[in-house]
Amino acid sequence: MEKEITQLDFEKMGGLVPAIIQDSVTQKVLMLGFMNEEALHKTVDTGKVTFFSRTKGRLWTKGEQSGNFLYVKSIRQDCDHDTLLIKAEPCGPVCHTGADTCFGEKNEDDFLFIQYLQDFIEKRKNEMPEGSYTTTLFRLGVNRMAQKVGEEAVETVIEATNGTDDRLIYEASDLLYHLIVLLTSKGYRIEDLARELKKRHK
Repeated sequence: MEKEITQLDFEKMGGLVPAIIQDSVTQKVLMLGFMNEEALHKTVDTGKVTFFSRTKGRLWTKGEQSGNFLYVKSIRQDCDHDTLLIKAEPCGPVCHTGADTCFGEKNEDDFLFIQYLQDFIEKRKNEMPEGSYTTTLFRLGVNRMAQKVGEEAVETVIEATNGTDDRLIYEASDLLYHLIVLLTSKGYRIEDLARELKKRHK
């Protein structure tokens, strides 16, 4: 858990500070609650988001009844020292209505799976488990990985010009996967490509 907290001003709102809860992966705002000093200490100690419930008049750990806990990844305070931003991993729906967020938004972003995939591929590279196709690619070396990128690129072109849309998506996905494996072997990430494209766009 990352923490960047100095001296919070609990007195400004009568002993409470607002805590914005954000999904650590999708970056969606999940909910807003309030914490007193005790709630903040319990959140840090347990790794589960705990609020001070103004209606119940007591500490309340999110998920204590439903099991839909919010597991803390990082805690930061704002520039005025009176608001918290907590990035967390939700375990199930956040809202009591069953919605993903208390603002009625879907808590998903398919594009962010690409980052997760690269993290997973990096884990494969570090652990090299037996029976894994990704492990096999790393063991075969950069020449074979580069060759696979070329093969998948050709198959993608074929499907784009003479195939079906479904096969185009399938082959392009294979191309992207093998490209990420190749990048990982060279110590780079997909974000490095994003930075390069962003630089060119300017």
